[in-house]
Order: sequence, then structure tokens, then C-alpha cells
Amino acid sequence: MSRAFWESPRHAEFRTRVREILRNAVLPHADRWEAQGHVDPEAWKTLAAQGLLSHGHHGEAFLESAILLEELGRTGYAGVRAGVGVHAYMATSYLDLFGTPAQREAYLEPARRGERLAALAITEADAGSDLSRLRTRARPREGGGLLVDGEKLYVANGSQASFFVTLVRTRDQKAAPRALTGVSLLLIDADSPGVRRTGQRMLGWRSADVCEVVFDNVAVPEDRVLGRRDHALMHIVQGLDFERLAAGLLAVGGVAHCLELLEEHIRRRRVKDTPLYGHQAVRHAFAELTADHDLVSQYGRHAAWLHSRGELDSRTATVLKLKATELAVRAAHVCLQFHGAQGCLDESTAARLYRDASAGTIAAGASELLRDLI
Repeated sequence: MSRAFWESPRHAEFRTRVREILRNAVLPHADRWEAQGHVDPEAWKTLAAQGLLSHGHHGEAFLESAILLEELGRTGYAGVRAGVGVHAYMATSYLDLFGTPAQREAYLEPARRGERLAALAITEADAGSDLSRLRTRARPREGGGLLVDGEKLYVANGSQASFFVTLVRTRDQKAAPRALTGVSLLLIDADSPGVRRTGQRMLGWRSADVCEVVFDNVAVPEDRVLGRRDHALMHIVQGLDFERLAAGLLAVGGVAHCLELLEEHIRRRRVKDTPLYGHQAVRHAFAELTADHDLVSQYGRHAAWLHSRGELDSRTATVLKLKATELAVRAAHVCLQFHGAQGCLDESTAARLYRDASAGTIAAGASELLRDLI
């Protein structure tokens, strides 16, 4: 795979270092994390000590983040990459962009040190791609602050998180109840009275610690409003572009891993004394995926460069997320097919890649919604 036009020798050295760190800090433990349903708490501090939780969300520093996101995907464990991506980029990006100095000190800096784990609580039963159906509400609390009631679903890092970046309604919309106005982002501590968390068994992303989170009359101080109260829509739109950029880059790395596994298998596996690679249909299927990956990876690196210059638009982020995650599904399907019955075993790598790829086309905006946006 060719380099990005902006990738200097320094960036290449960074990629090599990140790959080595992840090989030592993630790969020996990832199967156990998959089985237990979450990343070990100590692992966050290990990643933080190596500087992997504090790379920039914007500016030229984001180019290193783009490399890190690709390499996270390349580990082949989408549950791990989802958890790290949510913590280091998606949830904390709102703090980086809109947090007050006090909020950054209390939440962002400990998150970067691996001392506090972040989660993003946005989706609800009736409010996924269509956030206008949001029902979680925050009402004024006697004596100051807010009281929050509602349920959030599919919260990555849910059981282990120290705090949730949470989207709530803070103003009644009697005239237009489905309008996405009067909404706010809140920082809600996970140990607050009234917070309940229940794990959700997922088809894939098994180490992402996906949970249902219930807020039952949870008291939230006024200074935990993140960004402009009642005007979080503009924050969410900006955050979703960034989230889709990150999701696309993670998927690009995931496809690279899948293709490496696939190439190794079709060169090694023999049918009637001929490697699978010796059959034209197999070679052409692999070539098609490789060509598409080359295109999507360069598009992703261009999108990362645009973001580093403050020029990323919603369309580019959306196209990247759509094409990268759907390519991941196609690659995983071919990988599973060419592994035959072995690939259908629950414990096989091909089966895990197939399970994990499906979730990527739903999280951060289902493919059908993204096509409407494009």
C-alpha cells in the first residue's frame, strides 16, 4: 500500500513505532478481552504511557492520529479499536473542542493519562440515525443543576467508563416535538446515584464493552454542560463528521489486516495440489479487493489531510465512512468464503472479522442514511 502524499519519513517512523506498541500491548491480550467483553483497565494506562491516548484531534498533529487510527484497525480486533477510538477520539473530541478549562482539567487530561475512561451516550431505542426522536431529558433541579432521566443504548466502554458524554433534551419542544433543537451535551459521572449499566451481547465488537445505560433522576451540576446549552445540534454535526472520519480510517486499517490474512491463506491453502491463488477466480477476487482498498485508503488519507487543515467537509467524511466500512464487509465475506468450513467456526479469525465488519456499517450512521446525506 502506497504512502500518503503527506507522509514524511518521520510519519513512517511513527507508524512503525505504533505498530510495535500495539503488537506488544494489544495482540497478546485481545482474545481474552474478547472473551471477557472489555479491555483491561490497566491497558488504558499502558496505552497512555506510550502516548497513544493523547494525539491531536485537529491541526497537523492529527496526521499522526490518522496513522494511529489505521494501525488500530490493522490489529484485526474491531472491538478494541472501537473502544479506543471512542475514548481517544470520539467522546473526548467534544471535550477538546467545547470543554471549559475546568472541564478539560477534570475530564480530558485524566482521560489522556488513562486514568478516566470516556464513553459516548447518544443513541436510544428510537433515536439512532434519527436523533430527532431523542427522549432522554434533563429538567431543572431545585437548588441548581439538572436532573436527567432516560435510557441510552449501544454505549461502547459502557461498564468500565468513568464518565459519559451524553446528549439530552434540555428544553421542551411543544410546537415541534421532533425538532433537534433544545438539546445539550452533558458530562455525567458514571458513579452518580441513579446511573445503571447493563451489558449488551453483540454479534461483533465483543471487546468494545457495549452497554445499555439508564439515567434515573441523576443529578448533574450546571457546570457539566458541555458547549452551548440548548444548542448541541451544531456540536453533534461537527462531532459526527469527525466520528465518521475516525471510523473510516479505522475501517481502512481493518481491511488491510483482512487482506493480509486472506493473501496468506490463499497462497498456503491447496486444493488438488494447487494453491487457491492458482485459480483465476480467486486471484481476481483478491485483486479487486486490493485495488478498492488502495483507492479508499488514499481517499481516507486525503480526508485526514483536509481535517488537519480545517477543511474537511461533511460529504468527504461521509463518503469515506460509507465506502471504507462497506469494503470491510466485502473483504470479510470473501475471506470467510475462501476459508471454507474452517472460517465458519466461531473461534476462527475469519468469523470474527465477518462479525465485526457488519457493525461498522451501522455505527456512526447506517449506510442507508449516509447515502441520503451524500
